Amino acid sequence: MDPCPFVRLLVGNLALKVPVASKPARSVVHPSSSPCFCKIKLKNFPLQTAVVPFIPPENQFPDGQVQTLAASFHLSKADLEKLAAKSIFAGKLCLKIAVYTGRRGTTCGVNSGRLLGRVTVPLDLAGTETRPCVFHNGWISVGKGTKGSSAQFHLNVKSEPDPRFVFQFDGEPECNPQVFQIQGSIRQPVFTCKFSFRNTGGPNQRSRSLQSETISSRTWLSSFGSERERPGRERKGWSITVHDLSGSPVAAASMVTPFVASPGSDRVSRSNPGSWLILRPGDGTWKPWGRLEAWRERGSSDGLGYRFELIPDTNGGMGAAGIVLSESTLGSNKGGKFVIDLGGGSNGRATPGSATSPACSPRSSGDFGYGLWPYCSYRGFVMSATVEGEGKCSKPSVEISVQHVNCTEDAAAFVALAAAVDLSMDACRLFSHKLRKELCQHQDLLG
Repeated sequence: MDPCPFVRLLVGNLALKVPVASKPARSVVHPSSSPCFCKIKLKNFPLQTAVVPFIPPENQFPDGQVQTLAASFHLSKADLEKLAAKSIFAGKLCLKIAVYTGRRGTTCGVNSGRLLGRVTVPLDLAGTETRPCVFHNGWISVGKGTKGSSAQFHLNVKSEPDPRFVFQFDGEPECNPQVFQIQGSIRQPVFTCKFSFRNTGGPNQRSRSLQSETISSRTWLSSFGSERERPGRERKGWSITVHDLSGSPVAAASMVTPFVASPGSDRVSRSNPGSWLILRPGDGTWKPWGRLEAWRERGSSDGLGYRFELIPDTNGGMGAAGIVLSESTLGSNKGGKFVIDLGGGSNGRATPGSATSPACSPRSSGDFGYGLWPYCSYRGFVMSATVEGEGKCSKPSVEISVQHVNCTEDAAAFVALAAAVDLSMDACRLFSHKLRKELCQHQDLLG
């Protein structure tokens, strides 16, 4: 089945030059000595913010250096149709950017930044599903100085086709759902999921096809997590296996570190997170591909904190450190999107939330310059998965960039990761709240 058309609208290479003639009075901080930032808005999409570097007036934009990405918007076919729809109340589609001096945020409810000026970039998205397009690249005047001179704002706005495979769970991961591939109005089953409790005799026995592999893989499983019994309240042993339509296992997610309430509380703390291994078949056994850690954030966010790292293939060795691809927070009430977007604005990865990660920062080289780092071939948008809030029926929808899918196992690994993220919302639920029966082992139900 063909992938679904998507378009990425990319904003990058931001810079600001302010002429000396436009320096304001002494009582006002000059942009060159204070932080600058901008707010980027596309119709019907959440506002994004980005830092704007200041460069001396006599300098040109350093075109030779690695290009940087500040924000990105992901447009599905339905989004493109909405944006292209004509309305008597709306003019031509534009990207709107407001440039500010000062620090981001608010003080006593008042925005801290001072508006320097606004920039509008017209967009014509027709045909962008099949060809790249540059809408602006260079300097543009913004604001007015004391003697009529303007500040100069540099930016690059372009679009790139980004076709994706779209998958939809037809039920919650713990209920053994089918997974359908979506293409327009067509739904085609491609995977089935089997939830079980690993190394237990509970009501959900582990998949028969996994038993031999599980036995042979215990050595490295224990090296990544903890198999020992822990005192106190804990959620452990969860496992979900993804099968193709022939019944063969093609990916799995296994809880290797129990989710345990920290002492004196009823939540999983960041200092002692639970973890999953995302597994792929290879050489007659399961091989670790990625590791997901999750915990319950404290404070006003009170959400699901997580970190996902890629485990480099070292031909059986365990020495290489993991490469963090995604780290952020999802709201425990409203949920959000788990996103791996290497260089992709909107805080890089998750919606909502903020994150920082080596080589994955929104201000890193990202996919503007396609800067890669050792052992990692991923670039640009990689995948996203919807996650519902606590107590809500969750049927994850998964988008995977075509460039990162070369075989069934590639897609299945991302589907297993999406299931693990979704199940982590339950695993990190406060221990004062009961879980649904599908997530409880037999002895828990008796207790």
